[in-house]
Amino acid sequence: MSNVKVTTLANGLRVAVDSMPEVESASLGIWVACGTRHESAELNGMAHMLEHMAFKGTKTRSARAIAEEIENVGGSLNAYTGREITAYHASVLKEDVGLGIEMVADILRNSVFDPDELQRERGVILQEIGQALDTPDDLIFDQFQATALPEQPLGRPVLGTAESVEAIGRDHLFAYLARHYTASNMVLSAAGRVNEAEILDLADKHFGSVPRTPANADVPAPLRYVGGDGRETRVLEQAHLVLGCEGIGYRDPDYYAMAVYSTLFGGGMSSRLFQRIREERGLVYGIHCFNAAYADGGLFGIYAGTGQDDLGELVPAVCEEFAGIADTLGDAELVRARNQIKAGTLMALESSGARCEQAARHMLIHGRPIPYEETVARIEAVDAAAVRRVARRLLQGKLTIAALGPIDELEAIDKIAARLAA
Repeated sequence: MSNVKVTTLANGLRVAVDSMPEVESASLGIWVACGTRHESAELNGMAHMLEHMAFKGTKTRSARAIAEEIENVGGSLNAYTGREITAYHASVLKEDVGLGIEMVADILRNSVFDPDELQRERGVILQEIGQALDTPDDLIFDQFQATALPEQPLGRPVLGTAESVEAIGRDHLFAYLARHYTASNMVLSAAGRVNEAEILDLADKHFGSVPRTPANADVPAPLRYVGGDGRETRVLEQAHLVLGCEGIGYRDPDYYAMAVYSTLFGGGMSSRLFQRIREERGLVYGIHCFNAAYADGGLFGIYAGTGQDDLGELVPAVCEEFAGIADTLGDAELVRARNQIKAGTLMALESSGARCEQAARHMLIHGRPIPYEETVARIEAVDAAAVRRVARRLLQGKLTIAALGPIDELEAIDKIAARLAA
């Protein structure tokens, strides 16, 4: 069964500890149930800005001191922002676990958001946004998100826009921190060479006084899939395309069947899309599919990057594969996809970073750590009927298209939808 021990502190903070006595290091951090989904349109990019500013100085440490102190012991301190989760995590040797947790606590609880640092970091983020706008194979996914989920937080970019980032002030950061970085909205997770009693003492010492999450805390608006056509002609070498529909959320009974479907359809070099569209027909350089899962829904998409001349042939070919998979599913590819996911799940057991993150995410999404045996059993239980059910379910929804580049040859969305309905 699961090795993860979970304790809830008096203020509601959950602490997950996954001990791996065979290793010499530890991974630890705080995962917060907030992200782009918890922002207003005017202040889009707030969660990401806060994540950047956490490293820019506290009441006792300058930005440089934060970097030097963790690297003095050979450790690392990092963070990321997603649409529903923001994480601050450290990797250290076993003797420096106390320092790791203290530093994560310091940047989250004692950041000063110095006005000069804020102005400087705003410039850095504006450069990051500019870089994303110049990277079509990144930009296409934001375009897909915005087309599928318009006029709602989940459809907005994690980085924000130049205009919204300019609008974020110091007071906004403090208000966002107070509203979302509350005890039962966070999980402290530690994996590797860690002692449960020590972790609980450190958690209580550094996070025991974090305010409780109020009973009337804001609940984000439900995901509202809309779909539609989002295309932009640009002078580029390649056309970038995402063709997709409403996907499947983390808590959906079909979540594991979706994972198997996605893997065999477009997950690796043996997948249908890679073999038939790239290897057999040479229509793309890159092609894959994905399911972006959220608490209450998801987005499924097929990404392809192709030359202008191949676009006219590519879309019918992809539609043919997408529409036909339920009727042509083979046992060998089903077994191969299950084995790929199972191997990935079990290989992650060897990494303290993966185990630390997994425990935290499971706590935020499912309210409990899911034992690896249970995950493997759920993957093993996915049969051909379940994969067919997912394949047909995806085709019933309204289409979303995002396209960028030299896309004059791209058919109208109605014509593409008709190919999938045939």
